Amino acid sequence: MKINILFTSIEGNTRAFIEKLKDYAEAHRPDDTINAKEISEADPFDDETEDYFVFVPTYLDGGNGIDNGVKELMTNALGEYIDYGANAAHCLGVIGSGNRNFNQQFCLTARRYAQQFNVPFLDTYELRGTSRDVERIYQTMLDVLA
Repeated sequence: MKINILFTSIEGNTRAFIEKLKDYAEAHRPDDTINAKEISEADPFDDETEDYFVFVPTYLDGGNGIDNGVKELMTNALGEYIDYGANAAHCLGVIGSGNRNFNQQFCLTARRYAQQFNVPFLDTYELRGTSRDVERIYQTMLDVLA
């Protein structure tokens, strides 16, 4: 099975989690292929032609995102990329990451993307995630693709 992922990684946590997913696939599902594409401010927009999952951390600058607004920071390039052309039509769902210390703001960007692009909010993990997170999220992606 082919699994496509779009992600952004500011501190390296999301990138590390994607690498864990790739390692898991190699060890447990060698017939699966994970194609991961990191999106940053420097990347040009492309037209996505295949379905994909989105992995996005939360970084906010101002507001709490709940009752007094929100200003997202550093992940905007990914949101703009998804919004480009018909890219959003290929999004199968969003997985969020963050730090649970931020309470209601935990994975807020992923929740907002799911709402904005009308796709499922699939799961969350904290920081670089655990092996249980990897197994659970990998299975979630397989379930969506089934």
